[in-house]
Amino acid sequence: MDTSSLESFVPLDHPRFRQVWALIFTQKMAADCMEHQCTMVETHTKKLDACCQYGCDVDLAERDAILARAEQIRPLLKPAVQQRPWFDNEVEHDDDYPSGAVVRTEVVDDGCLFLQHDKRGCAIHRASIEQGWDFRGVKPAICRLFPLSYEGDAIVIADEYTDYSCVFVDGPTLYRITRDTLGDVFGAELIQALDAAEAQVLASLPKKLPVLSA
Repeated sequence: MDTSSLESFVPLDHPRFRQVWALIFTQKMAADCMEHQCTMVETHTKKLDACCQYGCDVDLAERDAILARAEQIRPLLKPAVQQRPWFDNEVEHDDDYPSGAVVRTEVVDDGCLFLQHDKRGCAIHRASIEQGWDFRGVKPAICRLFPLSYEGDAIVIADEYTDYSCVFVDGPTLYRITRDTLGDVFGAELIQALDAAEAQVLASLPKKLPVLSA
């Protein structure tokens, strides 16, 4: 994958986000991570749910929402982690987040604590599906947006994104995979701005001529 244009920005007409990395509109990845057998690119070792291995930053409002659902999430977790703290005690100030501060999920056995159950994926998301409640506002937005992220006034790609094999597989573009979530987290106005940026980027790509058979 050519990452030379990774940080090429396209301007956005949006009150909060003023720019976006152009590569989100062209780079592709596996359409369904739950179906992809992910490996670490550098070591070639199998690592399912690799993007969750470091834990995640959680807005304080999301932390409170997770704890409010604790009795619904806890039974899905392995007994060894059910009663231990789910978040570290250090609160870090971060103006990019709605509450202005975040905590981090605990990491157990080289993965986010919420991976500690009998199947793949996030226990928060799984609990919401099995029990019929809305995970929005509970499952951390930064997880839902991966592999995209945001910094200041820019929509960007997560730093570790090229570490995982899922980004070297043909599929939808990063934007098309995350478009609905971006709209859900930040609103329809951002999608209008991103759709316009996408059209600009795609129009600038070299045109491919059709291949005619002899």
